[in-house]
Amino acid sequence: MRRHDVYEVFDERFSDRTRHAPCDAGDRELELLHEGSRWAEGPLYVPAGRYLLWSDIPADRLMRWDETTGQVGVFRERAGFPNGNTLDGQGRLITCEQGNRRVTRTEHDGSITVIADRYQGKRLNSPNDAAVTSDGAVWFSDPDYGIISDYEGHRAESEIGSCDVYRADPVTGEVRRVADGFQGPNGLVFSADESRLYVSDSRAGHIRVFTVREDGTLTGDRVFATCRDAVNGRFDNIRLDSAGRLWAAALADGVHCYDPDGTLLGRIVVPGVVANIRFGGPRRNRLFIAATTRIYSLTMSTTGLPPLPGR
Repeated sequence: MRRHDVYEVFDERFSDRTRHAPCDAGDRELELLHEGSRWAEGPLYVPAGRYLLWSDIPADRLMRWDETTGQVGVFRERAGFPNGNTLDGQGRLITCEQGNRRVTRTEHDGSITVIADRYQGKRLNSPNDAAVTSDGAVWFSDPDYGIISDYEGHRAESEIGSCDVYRADPVTGEVRRVADGFQGPNGLVFSADESRLYVSDSRAGHIRVFTVREDGTLTGDRVFATCRDAVNGRFDNIRLDSAGRLWAAALADGVHCYDPDGTLLGRIVVPGVVANIRFGGPRRNRLFIAATTRIYSLTMSTTGLPPLPGR
């Protein structure tokens, strides 16, 4: 195990200079973009506007950082205690609103469309993170974090009685449960060809991977990785880079990097508790990190997946 500034190497593949774009060949320190959130989550880089959005959940607002000026301002107040954010194929904002217990789409004119708020007539718990596939379907996790207290939503009893993953059909709007058996489903991301779906389970301390069938159902459930620090490190959201490596926000244990075979290659050491990460920037090689009250960025030698829906 070696330490390289913000990088900690566990496997030589993390820093192998004979391979294309070793993970630790970028900047050697984090750049602080903003400090002052109560609990930062859901960073989303919007290429068309060259800005970053993120959720400040307890403050019930979405924030915006302008890449060209460095200015920070409020994007939306009284935002429904938002958490995860992504874009659909038309560049529209998809937001998981914990307080309103729904997943919404912000239209180009600024109006808001509800994508999902119920399953079989029962209110969702508190949607956490979302991904959009190339067919326009919106997949999302639905733990209970927004209803167990009034800090990140509104205290309430779960009507569904479990924490699951769902798919909202792009044509019919039907909300279908696609995966269950979670303690606290959180981040989710699809492989480049959309044949695999990765889902982190924060309370269980592991990441599960599923095979995606052509009809949108899942099979082949298995544990992809288990967090190395069972006490302080639990997985929140996850992302994939263009080499197929999986990067995971691991709370107090920084940002983990896993080889496609599930081996922990290394980590990024970050002050505070890392909740969410997102690749962005004009070349997709800037990792944005939401860590407690702060937003950091790290310009890296690796790049995130191309900017297709859900990424």
